[in-house]
Amino acid sequence: MSTTDDQPQPTELSTGERLATTGRAVAQGVRHMVAGEHETQDGADLRVAPGEPERIIEGWPLPQKKVAEQMLAKYGVPSEATPTRLTWYKNAPWKRTEITSDVVEHHWPAVHSDFLAQTIDYRVPPHMISAIAEFDGSIIVDRTKGEVSARCDSEAANVLGLNMVHELVTGKRTVQEARHVSEENTVAYNLARNAPYAERLLFEVPRGGTEDLDHSSISGAITRQTAGKIKDIVGEPEEPTDRRSPG
Repeated sequence: MSTTDDQPQPTELSTGERLATTGRAVAQGVRHMVAGEHETQDGADLRVAPGEPERIIEGWPLPQKKVAEQMLAKYGVPSEATPTRLTWYKNAPWKRTEITSDVVEHHWPAVHSDFLAQTIDYRVPPHMISAIAEFDGSIIVDRTKGEVSARCDSEAANVLGLNMVHELVTGKRTVQEARHVSEENTVAYNLARNAPYAERLLFEVPRGGTEDLDHSSISGAITRQTAGKIKDIVGEPEEPTDRRSPG
């Protein structure tokens, strides 16, 4: 087993490279802030050549291949395609749909594989993120982008998961209640019984405006660390941070 000492470390970058790397990202961030654009999504303007997705998925494992065929029939030619991934953008009600030939093993509500991820704009209050993780580890919250993604083995399962996220966030259900409802609706849907939470999203899906960009608070650290750098140069180095981990 490798240790952290075996891996390339960020200290390999020179001071100039570190500042340049940060500076480029800061400048780009400022440009987007001025333009009022909190993210880019250039893939939404792309389209894969007809027939290419079918060629790609021909050799995929059967579960992924069959769901990919469902997505192609429903949403048409994807925006992007690689040997292991098909991606659709703005395929309503989704902001993004991704299916991969790779899988993630998941044991709730039954042992299965996750390979279909579908994303919506949705703001989750930070204090609710842990409850969502407790409800279902395959629900991914991106606070900065203002997105929530559900990853499972079918579109119905993703719809069900996101409906439960909404009911958790709005206080309609506890984590335990949401898990119970998910289990019942999963079985009901597969038996072709009435399963409303798995059939469609039961809330109005936001269209942007859900991002949480936080706020800049680094000015004090810049002042303190610059003063510390001067001490380093003149031969009076000091620990730059309140380090708790050994190093």
